[in-house]
Amino acid sequence: MTSRQRVMVLFGGRSGEHEVSINSAASVIAALDPGKYEVIPVAVTREGKWLSGLTPDQLLAGPPAVLPSGQVAAPAGVVPVDPAGLALAAVGRGGPDPGVVDVVIPVLHGTYGEDGTVQGLLELANVPFVGAGVLGSALGMDKVLMKTVLARHGIPQARFYACLRRDWEENSLQVIGDVENQLGYPCFVKPVNLGSSVGISKACRREELVRAMATACRYDRKIIIEEFIDGREVEVGVLGNDDPVASLPGEVIPLREFYDYEAKYSDGLARLEIPAGLPPETVARLQELAVRVFKVLDCAGLARVDFFLRRPGGEVMVNEINTMPGFTRLSMFPKLWEATGIGYQALLARLIDLALERHRDKNRSQTSF
Repeated sequence: MTSRQRVMVLFGGRSGEHEVSINSAASVIAALDPGKYEVIPVAVTREGKWLSGLTPDQLLAGPPAVLPSGQVAAPAGVVPVDPAGLALAAVGRGGPDPGVVDVVIPVLHGTYGEDGTVQGLLELANVPFVGAGVLGSALGMDKVLMKTVLARHGIPQARFYACLRRDWEENSLQVIGDVENQLGYPCFVKPVNLGSSVGISKACRREELVRAMATACRYDRKIIIEEFIDGREVEVGVLGNDDPVASLPGEVIPLREFYDYEAKYSDGLARLEIPAGLPPETVARLQELAVRVFKVLDCAGLARVDFFLRRPGGEVMVNEINTMPGFTRLSMFPKLWEATGIGYQALLARLIDLALERHRDKNRSQTSF
C-alpha cells in the first residue's frame, strides 16, 4: 500500500484577504482525499505567526493559546531537518518527526502570500508548492508591473495611471490633474498589491476621487487608477505548467454598481453564468488570451484571468490575473473547471501533481559551475 502524501495547507496571512483565505482553505481541506493525502493545516495569523494545529474555523474565531482538545497550537516554519539542506516542517506536532511535508498548498490571497514572498521561502526550502513561483506571483500581484509587462506584449487592456502614496500626500493636485487629463471620469481607484476588490472605489467626480485615494492609501503605498470600461465582466481559469489549458469562460453579473468585496462574498449580490453566453469565436479569443497572459507572466499551476468585453462591439480586454484565486466550492475558479469537466476534488489532485512536476523540472537545473 502506497503511503499518503503529506500536504501542508497554508492559510490566513497578513492581508486584507485574511478571511477569504480561511474560507478557501476550509473547502480545500474538506475536499482533499484522506485516502491519498495526510493534511497538515498551518495557520498564519494576522500578525504573521505560523501555527500548526489550528483549523480554519478556529483561526477565524481567533487563535487560542490552547485548543479545546488541550493540544497547544505549536509554531510552524522552515527548519533544517535534512542533511542535504532545508525542508518545510510543521514544528511541534509531537514526537521526534518534525513533520516534513511533500507539497504545500499556499491558500493565501493578497500580500505576504500571493505576492512571491511565501513562494520565495518555499523555493529556498526546496519544497514543492502549488501555484506560480516568485516572479509570476510578484507580477500577478503588482497591478502596475503586470499591466506594464502585458502592454509590452501587445495584450489589450484599459488605460491606467499609477502613483505612490507619497505622491498623493505631497502633491494631490498634480495627481488629480493627471488623472482628469489622462483618464477622466468615471474611473476606478485601487491599491496596487491587493485583491478581492479590497480598497477599490469608483470615482465619478473630483470629490469622490479624493475619497477613493484616501481609501486606497490605507492598504498600499502604490495606487493605480484605471479608466472605466463599460462592458461585461468575464473570467477564465487556466491550468497547467509549460503547456497550460483554459477553461470555459464564466460571466460575472453584479447586482450593484460594480463587483466589490461585498458582492463577491455575499449571497445574492452577484450572479455567475457558467459557461457565459458568448459566441464560439469570442470564447476562443478569451481562452487564447488567458493562456497567453499566463505564459507571459511566467505562471504555473493555476490562475484566473479576468476580462472586460467592451460595449458596444465586444472588444476583449484583459483586466488582471489572479495567481491564487478564491478556492471555495462556490468560487469562480473551481466552478469554471467543473463546467469544463474537472470536479473540485480532481482539480486539487491535478494541482498537486502539477506542483510536483514543476518541482522535478526545476531541480533538473544545475546549481554549480
